[in-house]
Order: sequence, then C-alpha cells, then structure tokens
Amino acid sequence: MLINKKLAIDFDGTIVEDAYPAIGKPKTFAFETLKKLQSEGYRLILWTYRSGKSLEEAVEFCRKNGLEFYAINASYEGEDFDPASQSRKLDVDLFVDDRNLGGFPGWGEVYEIIKQKIEFGITNGEVQAYSKLKKTKKKGLFW
Repeated sequence: MLINKKLAIDFDGTIVEDAYPAIGKPKTFAFETLKKLQSEGYRLILWTYRSGKSLEEAVEFCRKNGLEFYAINASYEGEDFDPASQSRKLDVDLFVDDRNLGGFPGWGEVYEIIKQKIEFGITNGEVQAYSKLKKTKKKGLFW
C-alpha cells in the first residue's frame, strides 16, 4: 500500500506530555499509532519548536521508542530552507498538534480522523463530524 501522505507531528503535548524543556512521558498510544501510520505508508515529519540540543534529545527519544522521521522541521529530508524565497509553512497533508482548534483529541481519535477521512463542520451552531467513508454524521467534537 503506497500512500505517501505527509503528516506533520508536534512533539511537546502531542507525542509526549508537555514538560518543555524536559521530555515528558509518552502520550498514551502515541508511538504505537505513529508506527502504525508509518507502516501504512504515511511519511511522518517531526514539526516542533525545539532546536539545538533539545531537538536532538527529542529525536533521540523518538528513535529509542522505535520511531524515525521522514524529515525534521522541514518538508523533506535535506531541505535547504531560504527564508528570503520560501514560506516556513510545511508542505504536508495534515498537521497533528496539541494546539489544534478544539485541543488534542488523543491518538485513537487522531488515527480514526486520518483513516476515516473525518471532516468537521458547524450546523445550527453545533460541531458536526462526519466520515466520508461511512457517510454518517455525529454531533460533538469527538465521539
């Protein structure tokens, strides 16, 4: 199965509990979900505020937990970023971050959102979530 979709994944508060500049405990199912997505053909990019030594520590922490990234703070490995001619926004299909609108839902929900192609909208002032695959609508942010 060749998917090749790129996912930008935040570190603090998303892969691990937020304890910056220290490294917090892994979030429940974070590494299991990320490795599963990777095995299904998704390209994972670590997209984090961290730099220098704290970034190296985060990358090594992920490596020790069996996770290697397609790229780190870049759209692809080896990207030569030039702020005079490029936007800092990554070229990815989805961002996974604890600072999402509505907050971080948890790794089980993230996996379902990605795999079920769940979209959100507001109808009569209520958030509606609906799966493009299942053709079902549900009220509330996450179910």
